[in-house]
Amino acid sequence: MGGYTHSEALAALDGYGEAGRRAYAWASLTLDTLLPAASASFLAGLIYRFRPTERMWRLAWLPVAAGVIDLGENVQIFLMLIRYPDISAGQVASASLFTMLKGYAILICLTLAIPLVVVAVGRRIGARTRDRTS
Repeated sequence: MGGYTHSEALAALDGYGEAGRRAYAWASLTLDTLLPAASASFLAGLIYRFRPTERMWRLAWLPVAAGVIDLGENVQIFLMLIRYPDISAGQVASASLFTMLKGYAILICLTLAIPLVVVAVGRRIGARTRDRTS
C-alpha cells in the first residue's frame, strides 16, 4: 500500500469495526512481527551468500534495515488501532511514511537479491557446462 491520508486511515479503521481492529492489533503484534523477521533473514541470507565479492558482505544489512522499517510500520499501525478514533494527522502521516519507506526498502532489497541469485545460478550452470565439455 502506498501512502494514505488521515481521512483514508480513519475510514479504513472505522470499516474494520471494533472486533476487526482488535484482531488486526493482535496480528500486528504477532504475525506481522514474524514476517519481517523471516523475510529480512531470508533476503539477507541470499544477499550474503551470493554477494559477488567478499568485501560486499555489508549489503546483507539492507534487508535487516528493511525489516526494522517494517516493524516500525507495524508499531505505527498498532498505535492507530488501539487509539482509534483519537488519531492525529501526525500519527497517520508517520504511519504512512513508514508504509512507503517499507515498500521502497523491500523493492531495493529484491532488486539487489534477485540479480545476485540469477548471476550465481548462471555461473554455476556455465561452470557445469564447461566441465562436461572438457
